[in-house]
Amino acid sequence: MDLTTAVAVVTGANRGFGRHLAAQLLGRGATVYAAARDPRSIDLPGAIPLALDVTDPASVARAAARASDATLLINNAGVSAGQPVIGGELDAIRLDMETNYFGTLAVTRAFAPVIEANGGGAILNVLSVLSWVHPGALGSYSAAKAAAWALTNATRELLAPAGIGVTGLHVAYMDTDMAASVPPEQKTDPAVVAKLALDAVERGDREVLGDDLTRRAKAGLAA
Repeated sequence: MDLTTAVAVVTGANRGFGRHLAAQLLGRGATVYAAARDPRSIDLPGAIPLALDVTDPASVARAAARASDATLLINNAGVSAGQPVIGGELDAIRLDMETNYFGTLAVTRAFAPVIEANGGGAILNVLSVLSWVHPGALGSYSAAKAAAWALTNATRELLAPAGIGVTGLHVAYMDTDMAASVPPEQKTDPAVVAKLALDAVERGDREVLGDDLTRRAKAGLAA
């Protein structure tokens, strides 16, 4: 996919990794709808602010109607409730699943026909090493990301006939607000991961492994 002519929708683009993705897309020449629940929080020069709450069906429908020229969707918006599935706060566990799985599903279902109508394109889903590694203390987030990985693989098959490629990005800790409590030496520069991910979308890759920890986790799956 030629990103210089892409029209991209990036969810959760007001900060962190989403902002890096949006900024790099603009740097490559793409048109960028920077989506966030509060579009006033978008401060990226050149980006088009787009109101989008991935957990609100009406908001998703309005965003798809507004960005009707989209050819690239990046499902980046996410939360981490950090709850164990046994003994954890059930509402928080539901929030992880509603945002990271059902939110990604809702936005994908809304934008897939838009991208197809515009001649095809691509979808990038921001996943996690915890799609594959499931520590008990982070069970709610891991379950949601594992479900999102399955969603990524299923939609890749279903959307291929429409000319839409689907790429999954797996990554561990990045230097963003979500990983603020993680020691700096364990975190990867999100700008580096963003470049890896966008290069992969351009090539049409199925999967991106964003750091060494994720590569080791993937290599160990068979064991």
